[in-house]
Order: sequence, then C-alpha cells, then structure tokens
Amino acid sequence: MTLAADNLDHPGCGHLDLPAPARLALTAGWNLAESLGLPVVAYFAGERLGGQGAGMAAATAMVWLTAAARKVLTGVVPGLLMISALVLTLQTVLVLATGSVLLFLLQFPLANLALCILFARTAPTGRPLVARLAAEVVALRQTSAAHPGLDRFFRGVTWLWAGIFAASTLGMAALLVLEPVTVFLLLTTVVTVAGVAAGTVASVVWFIRMLRRSGLRVRFGQA
Repeated sequence: MTLAADNLDHPGCGHLDLPAPARLALTAGWNLAESLGLPVVAYFAGERLGGQGAGMAAATAMVWLTAAARKVLTGVVPGLLMISALVLTLQTVLVLATGSVLLFLLQFPLANLALCILFARTAPTGRPLVARLAAEVVALRQTSAAHPGLDRFFRGVTWLWAGIFAASTLGMAALLVLEPVTVFLLLTTVVTVAGVAAGTVASVVWFIRMLRRSGLRVRFGQA
C-alpha cells in the first residue's frame, strides 16, 4: 500500500493505493491456497492412507515444504504461511506424541492460545502482525511515512485479534471440561467460525471508519 497526499494543506487527505481487483483476488487466493488449501489436501490424502496421525503429519510436512520453497524462490516466507506452519506443528506433536483423547483435544485451545500470544506480541511494536498480513495477503504496502491513523488501526486491530483468540481459548477450555467429546468438537467449530467472522466484520468496519476519519480513500490500480 502506498500513501499519497492529495494536498499539502490537508496532510490528513490522501490515497491508499491497491492493486487492480483481479490482481488483488489472485494475490489473496494464492496466499490462502498456500497456507490453508495445500495443508488441507495433504491432510485428507494422508488421513485416507494412514489415519488421523498420518494426515496431520502430511499437512505439517506440506506447509513446511511450501515455506522452504518460498524461502528458496523469493527469499521471504509469508507470515500467514509461518502461522499455519507453527500451529500445525503444535497440533501434530500433540496428536502423534500421545494416544490420549484429552491431550488430542487440547490441541484446539492451545492452537488458539499460540495465536493469541503471536498477535499480542507484535501489537505494540512497529510491525503489528495484521499490517504484515495485509501487505502479503491483499498486497497493501505502507510507506515509511505511513498515516498515523493507519498505524493506529493496524496496532488496534492486532490487539483485537489477540483478544478474539484469547476468548476462543477460554471458551474451548471451558467446553473441554463441561462437554463430551462429540459436542466439544462440534462447538469448537462453531466457536472458531463465529470468532473469525466477528473479527473480520469488526476489522472491516474499523478500517472503513479509519478511512473516513483520516480523510483517506482507497484507489485501485489498473489491471
């Protein structure tokens, strides 16, 4: 994302330049395919051949191979890909290290706790994780003199996602104690989907309000 001033007398006004919609969709789709699509395909292939443990191992191997290929080809491993790799590794270790049902189920709240810590750790820094993900997934690019409102947005929304993952961790831990396994797995899916949906909506609404308050406009490039 680049920030261009419209008028020197109105430093709060400017543009956030984005790629053309088609290129934007391609960039986002490619990142999601690497981080989520390929591991899911590998999981189902491994699970069909050797059960759940093999599926988890295959998904983890796939995401780390993708990360290695990215490093060799581009010199950079995308943040979303690294998050996927770390979470999958944690889950796979728990699945393979023990046959305990309880420890297997612990992978869900622990994965959310890891994400909470990851987001919270970067929120107060100069490179909040949401800013990095925005740069990689939707090709947003910040200049060195980024708008203060934009910087506050990225920090704030990173804290928001840390809070969402913290709430999910607590909710899943409570469900683990109170509910049987089948109900826990069902409600865990509901909690995850609801948390991601709520966080996405809140982030979009926050972004739109930030644009209005800061006098910024989104400008798409040509295809």
